[in-house]
Amino acid sequence: MSPETGPGFRFTLDPKSGVPFYKQLILQVEMAIADGRLAQGDQLPTVRSLAVALSINPNTVARAYGQLEVRGIVTTQQGTGTFVSDRKIQHSEVERERVLAELTRNVVVQAGAYGIGVPELLRSLQELER
Repeated sequence: MSPETGPGFRFTLDPKSGVPFYKQLILQVEMAIADGRLAQGDQLPTVRSLAVALSINPNTVARAYGQLEVRGIVTTQQGTGTFVSDRKIQHSEVERERVLAELTRNVVVQAGAYGIGVPELLRSLQELER
């Protein structure tokens, strides 16, 4: 489940994480703004198109977008779309490391369930990077 919004940014959802989908969407937008993958004025997918692409309820996307708008992170222009606002977001290195550790742990656990070890994962990651 990972539709693209533009160069360098894709929404993805992890149904096994225990984190509600709307919160995953919020965190992904915040992180993408903080690290420059999304910039001021970039348009997010419509509620309907993102919901269809991720196979989730449109109300879930609307909830995420609504909370992002309340926080001033995005602005919605009726009939035009949802856009990244001019609000700066910076996540601390600690937060970034926490997210990375959580992602890594999940991948290692899931791979282990299929008998795939860390060395194989590292090789695969290195191939993806090329």
